Amino acid sequence: MPKPLPRIRRTWVAAWAVLCAAGTAATAALNASPAPGPSPGTSHEPVSAECAAYIAAVERELAKAAERAGEEGGVLAFTRVRTGAEDCDDELRDHLDGYR
Repeated sequence: MPKPLPRIRRTWVAAWAVLCAAGTAATAALNASPAPGPSPGTSHEPVSAECAAYIAAVERELAKAAERAGEEGGVLAFTRVRTGAEDCDDELRDHLDGYR
């Protein structure tokens, strides 16, 4: 006949079993929940004509840089200052992050 487990060992085994069950239940709940939506700061509204033109210019520069990448190495940097223009930083960031 096997020796009975000491009380402290039974307590540890029971606590381990409870934690495993809780972890399994939490994993199942997270897998069943829908994916979170976009963050509140991002919008999928159409951008203004000025921002759309600016984004198109950035895309052209990126395409040119990609073509030159095979010929020469380097870093692409934008230094144009947009004075008096609409602030398109958020729209450009959303576009480059994949919100097309």
